[in-house]
Amino acid sequence: MMADFIWRALAAAVGVAAVAGPLGCFVVWRRMAYFGDSLSHNALLGVLLGLVLGIEPTFGVVVTSCSIAVLLWLMQRQHSLPSDTILGLLAHSGLAISLVVMSFFEGLRLDLLAYLFGDVLAVTYRDLVWIYLGGSLALLVLVLLWRPLLLATVHEDLALAEGLPVRTVRLVFVLLVALVIAAAMKVVGLLLITSLLIIPAACAGQFARSPEQMAASAAAVGALSAVFGIFLSLFADSPPGPSIVVVMVVFFVLGLCLRMALLYARRS
Repeated sequence: MMADFIWRALAAAVGVAAVAGPLGCFVVWRRMAYFGDSLSHNALLGVLLGLVLGIEPTFGVVVTSCSIAVLLWLMQRQHSLPSDTILGLLAHSGLAISLVVMSFFEGLRLDLLAYLFGDVLAVTYRDLVWIYLGGSLALLVLVLLWRPLLLATVHEDLALAEGLPVRTVRLVFVLLVALVIAAAMKVVGLLLITSLLIIPAACAGQFARSPEQMAASAAAVGALSAVFGIFLSLFADSPPGPSIVVVMVVFFVLGLCLRMALLYARRS
């Protein structure tokens, strides 16, 4: 019989993966991988904010990630600097500022590796509440925004011509990404969160025939990767967050090989 901490870890990882998969499809379609990195690197500021103020670090991450998301959304509307330059500047400066500020608090107790690479085996019931409440909210909003967000992703000018509030939809989307990053912090860590958004979506995109099918498949791939990754961590005594990402990569490579084999068989 498995211990309670394993069940909590499985529940947390599957819950995060089920939300990150569909949301990650839009990250892939909109080519926003670097945007995810910028948010996740700056989330460490939220951890610091929570610890300094004596509040739940996850709440601090939510506040900081949403603030950075809004800032990025505003900065991307200017044309003096390319978007990738802005994202790179904020990503690395946020992480560096967090580490420097932490060095000034000598009495601050912080397991930096757990936040950077995740510690899903240490998930508590309170963390599960955060994950499932935040995840349910994110999925509900994503379902409501599905059509306008999809149209704005495929053809933004057509979405504007139809009178859809494209800028507002884009803002809500980046806030959803920020919320998922906060929820996924303990599962794979701040440095690996983007992989949870991108790899399952990239894997599902090799075989999906519709956006909805790709979203559902991405959620399934992410959930399976989370389960196999945690058991790999337990049996191989490897870090759980990176183990989950390794399983995702294996699924992607297997899918790529299968797709190439099918294409070769059709040509033959």
